[in-house]
Amino acid sequence: MTDNTFRAAVLQMTSAPEVEANLAMARSLLERARAEGATLAALPENFAIMGRKEAEKVAVAETPGEGPIQAFLGHCARELGLWIIGGTIPLRVENEPNRVAAASLLFDDHGRCVGRYDKIHLFDVGIPNREAPTRDERYRESATVAPGNQAKVISTPCGRIGMAVCYDVRFPELFRVLQAQGAEILSLPSAFTAPTGKAHWELLMRARAVENLCYVLAPAQSGIHPNGRETWGDSLIVDPWGQVLSRVADAGPGLAVAEIDRTVQQELRERFPALSHRRFTIAPTL
Repeated sequence: MTDNTFRAAVLQMTSAPEVEANLAMARSLLERARAEGATLAALPENFAIMGRKEAEKVAVAETPGEGPIQAFLGHCARELGLWIIGGTIPLRVENEPNRVAAASLLFDDHGRCVGRYDKIHLFDVGIPNREAPTRDERYRESATVAPGNQAKVISTPCGRIGMAVCYDVRFPELFRVLQAQGAEILSLPSAFTAPTGKAHWELLMRARAVENLCYVLAPAQSGIHPNGRETWGDSLIVDPWGQVLSRVADAGPGLAVAEIDRTVQQELRERFPALSHRRFTIAPTL
């Protein structure tokens, strides 16, 4: 790794209700990422638990700075010498006994938690199934998750990382704020449904990359989970020109690795200065 060039990995999982089994799978994938030369690895949304019921994540929620999931991320980061974006994990929220924060935590290669972002936009939607209307999917994430309210960009040796999660990708104003705060890499751990993934997954990830001339790391859940939910997968690394550098082509667990070159990114931003041509701006805070 140089100051401007390094290898990043996005990890794809099919998480289940059993936290220990999920952590074992995550450890295996993190070891593979390190073996392939990655210095930054990103886990998917809900990597530690995809319960049979949404309330199950409340039962395993941790206090910030404590608990086995956070300890696992710290140990892996330190032992493997990796910067790790910990997808999302459920963290307790003060005065909210029945809801958690969907927190994306960033650990440095010494095992220290150096950043946290709480998912802002919550997935309260109905997804029509045009082929089988009786199988429409409905989700109400806000029943068990308390939304965050702060955009977060974290400085690292790998560059400035703008943090977001899954459904956030549909709200481009958030990414304008992240870019205004200096983001060079956008982190988007996800658990896209199969219908929305088929329709919009790659389109949205590439659009956020192009609009902001940023790299996008998009690790995802994939496959059919014990709760019956099917997630899309297709974990991606996208460059600032919108090109897919690497992807997990198959369903189920896997990883994709690609080189991130911030010098090339800076040269692109200078030759194609669309960001400086904006006429409507957003204040760099939420």
